[in-house]
Amino acid sequence: MRNPELQKDLEEVKVLLEKATRKRVRDALTAEKSKIETEMKNKMQQKSQRKAELTENEKPAAVVAPITTGYTVKISNYGWDQSDKFVKIYITLPGVHQVPAESVQVNFTERSFDLLVKNLNGKSYSMIVNNLLKPISVEGSSKKVKTDTVLILCRKKAENTRWDYLTQVEKECKEKEKPSYDTETDPSEGLMNVLKKIYEDGDDDMKRTINKAWVESREKQAKGDTDF
Repeated sequence: MRNPELQKDLEEVKVLLEKATRKRVRDALTAEKSKIETEMKNKMQQKSQRKAELTENEKPAAVVAPITTGYTVKISNYGWDQSDKFVKIYITLPGVHQVPAESVQVNFTERSFDLLVKNLNGKSYSMIVNNLLKPISVEGSSKKVKTDTVLILCRKKAENTRWDYLTQVEKECKEKEKPSYDTETDPSEGLMNVLKKIYEDGDDDMKRTINKAWVESREKQAKGDTDF
């Protein structure tokens, strides 16, 4: 089936060509006519090629496992460790070593990476990690596919530096979980906050015990004995 728009263009050029009398105009119209005819021919060839590919794909072997591009599973389980030069992330995906190499894609930026595994057992798998703890070298980072495992190698920009966490967010969350007396503030202030919370949540016996300890502590301090 011909492209209706191109067919109309061709017919109009032919009409103009019949009416044209000046050589320059006729040459321009003739060139345009050849251009449209070539474009129509190419489109016809592309349609024939697509039809042949569809026919090939209709064979039973190609219909057994249809591609489900709309179903993507987010990867949340992984492990990681590090060497002097690399931070290594391990993702377990059964059968991943059997998919084509181009189906496993990893993109890096200085502070992030994302993994996409296409059409593994009828599903796609994705993992995005943003806000890495420290900068990485995009050019020096890579991936390796092993048996049932994808290994992502993030090259440290600053070698021989230790990462205590994989991401900045993880670091902030862990630090928030630390008790207040573990910060750089006055240790006695942190301890008082803990005692205050225990006092508020405790029963009458607990409150009496804390009050007694508080009184004894004050008496010792007044005598110059600061042991608690």
